[in-house]
Amino acid sequence: MLFDRDDFALFDLPRRFALDADDLAARRRAVQAEVHPDRFAAGGAAAQRAAMQWAVRVNEAYERLKDPLKRAAYLCELAGVPIRAEDNTAMPAEFLMQQMAWREGLDEAGTLAAVEAIAADIDAHRQGAYAELTRSIDAVADYERAARQVRALMFVERFAADVSDRLAAMET
Repeated sequence: MLFDRDDFALFDLPRRFALDADDLAARRRAVQAEVHPDRFAAGGAAAQRAAMQWAVRVNEAYERLKDPLKRAAYLCELAGVPIRAEDNTAMPAEFLMQQMAWREGLDEAGTLAAVEAIAADIDAHRQGAYAELTRSIDAVADYERAARQVRALMFVERFAADVSDRLAAMET
């Protein structure tokens, strides 16, 4: 195995956003079985260290590919379009207005039903956004657009986590 292969090559997968989660998990198990440190117990300390590095590499690659947002960001970076979320936070005005409306709605939501309605709205938005991201990457290979979509989805996912926290607090 080559240590510097990209995550998709590591699992013998095409560079696509749409992945079958069960297939990815099965491929991970197969690769892990090949590099598991126990297989190299008789090979000495150096062989075990190398196997441990491989096991870590496989786990990191799996974690990156199983998470849709991380996978999309990784595909953009592989295509030469880094996300740069830390210094590129520009968003379309329409998206910023939607985000402000969600925040205000959450601040004003006094009932469990109101927060659940916001959660449902965000979930519908997420589903549509991930479908668009799939098209941007897999259908048209527009990585500039995909990078913008990833940055927007990062905001959405953070807000969804806030809503989830609020729901949990209301349900206890």
